[in-house]
Parts: sequence; C-alpha cells; structure tokens
Amino acid sequence: MTTTADRISGLFFMLLGLAMYFWVNPNFIETVESGNIAPATLPNIISIILAISGAYVAIKPTTHQTRNPVLMAKTALYVALLCIGIWAMSKLGFEYVAPGLALAIMWLIGERRPLWLGLGVIAMPLLIWFLVSEVLGRALP
Repeated sequence: MTTTADRISGLFFMLLGLAMYFWVNPNFIETVESGNIAPATLPNIISIILAISGAYVAIKPTTHQTRNPVLMAKTALYVALLCIGIWAMSKLGFEYVAPGLALAIMWLIGERRPLWLGLGVIAMPLLIWFLVSEVLGRALP
C-alpha cells in the first residue's frame, strides 16, 4: 500500500468513526432506562477507536507494500462468508447460525485444535448471547 493510499484510507476511517459517533449512534441507537450498560456505550467506544486509529494511519502511514492477490482473495472469501452469515442470522436467528459461522471461520483460518474449536463454536456464541440478551437487555436477530 502506498503512502497516499494509507493517508486516504486513514482519513476515510477517521471520518467514518466521527460520523458514527456524532450522527449514526445518537440517531439510530435506542435509549433505554433500564440495564447496566447504555446501548450506545460500546458503539461509541468503537467509533472513537476507529477515528483515532484512522487519524494515526493518516498522520503516520506505513511502509507496507501491496499484498499477494491470493491473500486478497482469501480476505474476500471471509467477507463473503460474514455477509452470508449475517443474512442467515436475519432469517434463521443468531442461536442457529452463530455456531456454524464461527466453525467455518475458525476452520478457514486453519484452527484444528478441538479445545479452541469448542470454545469458539460453543462458548463465544453463548457469551455473546449472554452479554447482549441478559446484560444489555437487547434482542439478537
């Protein structure tokens, strides 16, 4: 990646983070009176991290070169898999799709250890369900 591409992508992500923090999160995240954590807390933290990281890349670009096309194709495969998983969650529900999606992603990145596969396929979806549904009091798709 060239210095100019780094600066452009850094500015893009900085503006995206600022837009999320100042416009998207206040207008599209519901406010609720109950719950331990406000629903906008995590999205606001992620927006700030995104804006700061983008500004850092724009100010101090890396010296990385263009990636191997095979790696770029693998990245496109992961993105396509995530899009299909999100679509499937909207149709079938989080609890039915998340374990299979986690298994597919872990298998594609080369994870074969049974303990880690079990944690990723069973424990992580359960933890996400617990935090979102029970702690935050929000519904999963």
